[in-house]
Amino acid sequence: MIINPGDSALRLYDITEVGEHRHLRAAAGWAREYLCNPHPDLGRRGPVCPYAQSSIDRRRFHLALRTGALRSVDEVVKAVEPYRAWFIQLAPREEPDALHTTILIVFPDAYGELDLIDAAQRRLKDRYVQDGLMIGEFHDGPPDKPGLWNPDLRPLASPVPMLVIRHMVATDLPFLADDPEHVRAYRALFGDHVPAHLRDVVIT
Repeated sequence: MIINPGDSALRLYDITEVGEHRHLRAAAGWAREYLCNPHPDLGRRGPVCPYAQSSIDRRRFHLALRTGALRSVDEVVKAVEPYRAWFIQLAPREEPDALHTTILIVFPDAYGELDLIDAAQRRLKDRYVQDGLMIGEFHDGPPDKPGLWNPDLRPLASPVPMLVIRHMVATDLPFLADDPEHVRAYRALFGDHVPAHLRDVVIT
């Protein structure tokens, strides 16, 4: 477990440390069984998430728990924001294993408020992208976002609601291309080094 030095209520669990907490166990099991394996509807070879297994192996796959009912988008944003600065401290981009670092913030009491998780992700995304980070929403709705390789797949399905933080990578361009500010942040990191299979992505 990692405890935030400025706020002892903020704690990160390794995937091997989830103990008997059923929601953390559900998130950990989903990561191992879904993210780390191929999916027949994915539309490409390889695991659903190319980084998850290496993140787990390097003990850079962290889970956080935020309990309690959610009443507003502001409340979700306030709960998540401390993890942005903490993530940057834990995984500066220049560190060798930084790109394998992720934080899954699990909201076990948000099953009836999934729209708040989606809205919080939209509100947070601008700030995260400017910091070279990505934040994604996952839940059993599932989020109505199609897969890159199969538009009929909804790949952000998970058994427990969560918001996930990680570093931006070059293959994230399709998630950023519809916003000029997001594209500028992407270019600041990667310049013209766009992966070959994404060079036809239409940029706003």
